[in-house]
Amino acid sequence: MIGGLVSLVIMNSQAERRKHVMSVVRRENAVAVTKSKDTKNLVQRKSDLEKKLKETDAVKPKSKGLTLPQMISQAGFSTPIHKFWIYSAIFCIIMTVLFKLLGMSPFVLVMIAITSFLGLPRMYLKRKAAKRQKMFMDDFADALEAMMRLLKAGMPVTEAIRMVAKEFDGPMGEEMGIIFDQQKIGTPLPEAVLLASKRMPLAEMQMFATAIAIQTQTGSSLSEVLQNLANVIRSRYRLKRKVLALAAEAKASAMIVGSLPVIVAGGMFIINREYIEILYTTSQGKFLLGLSLVWMLIGSLVMRQMINFKV
Repeated sequence: MIGGLVSLVIMNSQAERRKHVMSVVRRENAVAVTKSKDTKNLVQRKSDLEKKLKETDAVKPKSKGLTLPQMISQAGFSTPIHKFWIYSAIFCIIMTVLFKLLGMSPFVLVMIAITSFLGLPRMYLKRKAAKRQKMFMDDFADALEAMMRLLKAGMPVTEAIRMVAKEFDGPMGEEMGIIFDQQKIGTPLPEAVLLASKRMPLAEMQMFATAIAIQTQTGSSLSEVLQNLANVIRSRYRLKRKVLALAAEAKASAMIVGSLPVIVAGGMFIINREYIEILYTTSQGKFLLGLSLVWMLIGSLVMRQMINFKV
């Protein structure tokens, strides 16, 4: 009986040990399967993110080689192209008549007409677009932080964009309002933001469009991305201000050096006109005057390039 009891206890202990071992093996197999599934999901998410980033980079707006409709939209106008050409022709006629009354030669009139019709209106659009982009960047960090707070409060992305369009003025309110109106009539939100990044070709706006696209595809936390983007914008803004402060002395020197010959020539024209008339009445004086203007232009461009820091 004692031997039977001992053998029974041993058999029970072996059975319990066998069950414990099998349970451990099953648990390890389950953990291994779970890890493999998590790894596959992680790899899949990474591949999706890489694919989305490549698609976004493929349609990244370019600042060079812009067409006329793109230049008009970036300047914040909704003027049709034919009206733009009409305004350019009117400006060209006014400038040509004005310089004709001043007694300019036909060659100068032709050059002024070409410049007034093809050059100056496009230059105005570029300056208007640059000013609009600067105003947009001044409010972009505040707008992103406002969107981040609204998202944390439980609002959807579209409502956060609508609130930003309502609360902000200028280019920020205009662009956010256009994004909200486009997605309200059926345009997907990532595509609407991508179109806004074409109208506002800034690296920060492209980052915002990429964040919206990734959040739509993968469901990641948009509030954290917006907070990080706002911090990056503020850091770049502080660095840009610091660079402008450091380059202020060089800019003042360049302005003084560039304006000094004009001031001296004007003063000499008032004090002793006969002494300076040689520069624009004789052929040698005109040649020297033109050569000096060319060298002054080259020197101004070199100084501008030396103090023009990109941040």
